[in-house]
Amino acid sequence: MRRPRLIKVFWFLIPFLAPTGAFAEVPAWLRLATSTPVQVYAKDVPAVVLLNERMDTVEPNGRVTSQVRFAVKILTAAGKDLAIARAMYTTDTAEVKELRAWMIRPAGVTKEYEKKDTLDLALLDDDVYNEVRVRSIVGSSEAEPGAIFGYEAETQDRSVFTQIDWSFQTRLPAATARYIVNVSEGWRAESLTFNYQTIVPTVAGSAYTWELRNLPYIRDEEAQPSLSQLAPRLAVNVYPPARTNPGIARTFSSWSDVSQWMTDLNDLASVPDETVIRKTRELTSGVTNVLDKIAAIGEYVQSIQYISIQTGLGRGGGYRPHPAPQVLAKSYGDCKDKANLMRSMLKTIGISSYAVSIYSGDPLYVRPEWPSPQQFNHAIVAIKVADEVDIGSTIVSPRLGRLLMFDPTDAETPIGDLPESLRDSFALVNAGRDGDLHRMPKVDSHLNRVVREIDATLAADGSIAAVIVEDSTGQRGVDERRSYRSMARPEWNRTIERWITRGVPGARVETIEATEEKRGSFRLRTQLVAPRYGQIMNNRLLVFRPTLVSRFQFALTAETRQSPLWLDSMSVEETSRFTLPSGFKVDELPDALHLQTTFGTYDVSYNVNGQELTCTRKRVLRSGLIAAADYASVRSFFKAVTDAEQAPVVLIRQ
Repeated sequence: MRRPRLIKVFWFLIPFLAPTGAFAEVPAWLRLATSTPVQVYAKDVPAVVLLNERMDTVEPNGRVTSQVRFAVKILTAAGKDLAIARAMYTTDTAEVKELRAWMIRPAGVTKEYEKKDTLDLALLDDDVYNEVRVRSIVGSSEAEPGAIFGYEAETQDRSVFTQIDWSFQTRLPAATARYIVNVSEGWRAESLTFNYQTIVPTVAGSAYTWELRNLPYIRDEEAQPSLSQLAPRLAVNVYPPARTNPGIARTFSSWSDVSQWMTDLNDLASVPDETVIRKTRELTSGVTNVLDKIAAIGEYVQSIQYISIQTGLGRGGGYRPHPAPQVLAKSYGDCKDKANLMRSMLKTIGISSYAVSIYSGDPLYVRPEWPSPQQFNHAIVAIKVADEVDIGSTIVSPRLGRLLMFDPTDAETPIGDLPESLRDSFALVNAGRDGDLHRMPKVDSHLNRVVREIDATLAADGSIAAVIVEDSTGQRGVDERRSYRSMARPEWNRTIERWITRGVPGARVETIEATEEKRGSFRLRTQLVAPRYGQIMNNRLLVFRPTLVSRFQFALTAETRQSPLWLDSMSVEETSRFTLPSGFKVDELPDALHLQTTFGTYDVSYNVNGQELTCTRKRVLRSGLIAAADYASVRSFFKAVTDAEQAPVVLIRQ
């Protein structure tokens, strides 16, 4: 199940507030928050959080009562959409006890929102059981610069485990951010701090409080890692007394503990019945190669419709998959259901496999120092294979041997590959006490690449005709196939035309042909003409740029930077052959260039053979995090690449 991130970070994704005049109708905490001095911010900062507070009370029976107080001051018109209150709940384990909100306008007029202003909606459109809902109050239509919006919410939930993930801020600056947990007698709380120096709680009786003040605005910058790597975050473990019922308020002390808990949930649902056995035999009939059998089962499970199913989510219940026979019969399920069905099918033909918990979308999200199921939002499969199987998505576990990692949810990614959103991330292989955290293979630039061949004819008047053939493989091919399949043909054609005309202004695209040769690869062939690609100067010189088109343009325009950079892995190789017009010869060529850094390389060279000019260029980037202190070198690299790709060739009339 790919759980929406809102489930985990919901409390800090909420609204914000500011000062005012008529306080009679607002609670004391909001009155106090409005008196908070607000510093002067840059004009592009839409709002400032005056108070972001959450208090959890953990009871011995596992019930958790959460109280949120949030106030935000709107600074600009762009900040009005931040005037919204939200309280999320699951219909089977939780309830919203209270949700109240107030708007304090600059003139001092105060409004308290009524029950009729409250909305109650499903969190996801495709949640077939509709069990995760959000109650909200929207004040954006009445918000204005200088206004303060505040709300308080109280929810109750039954806890499967008592581990809490909380962020002190979103991008907005925060005057006061505070998390409080109240525990019962004999219980204790411990914490880890991410993206900030260690925050030590103040303890008063049974209450632990973590607080930060005057947090700055986190500016949105190009090629930035996710906000979960930038905003101060807290991971809190609440421990019951030693002899407490282990089924209540569980906190995990090791990854093997998490693995055992997850294994117990998954294995019960992966038992095949006769329908699973029959379908597996049908899929693998006549197939002798083990990898081909795995591929046949994997492709079938990927074809089953993905639907988010949040049944029994609570604080942990949503990790339990549906029984494999039920998923097969209904022909739909979420990621954990699809992974479990595949495991059940593999089991019927004697292939061992394990459920794998992973975070999709941020390779840096999972922190090894905090063993917790809450760090994952996706499920895939680890398949036991022979030692000689060494393909792109295999890892070696010291306890389990060689494992082939596979995502049964991503219908475009074949056996032997992993979606880029999962690469280089920590994942938990759930194998009972033998389970452990493993880092997934990195994205291999050379396996995920674009190879482009251009054959162009340049005329004496500067017009050009060209054929572009582009082969994309690995995750680059997956991305192109997914784009091609998700769009109506006219819309997709227009995206290709826009791409070409960005590089060749005034071009007329005569043909666009797409070929899906095999899973994980994609071929694009286009033919174009342009009347004035080359410039005639003094009726003697013909000037043109030998780089017609480009992909993955990357320009770092800001001179300074606050946050680190995250670069994605990529490889683009291009060979462009230009037939030059008769009566002209090459007068000037750009310089060849070779750039090599820790994060990537770039090469471009030119060769003239009679009336043919060949330009060869290659760009390779390696995925990874780059410190803001190294920004100047990264910016210099990409500027040199841009300059090289804009450099012209000069022909002279003989």
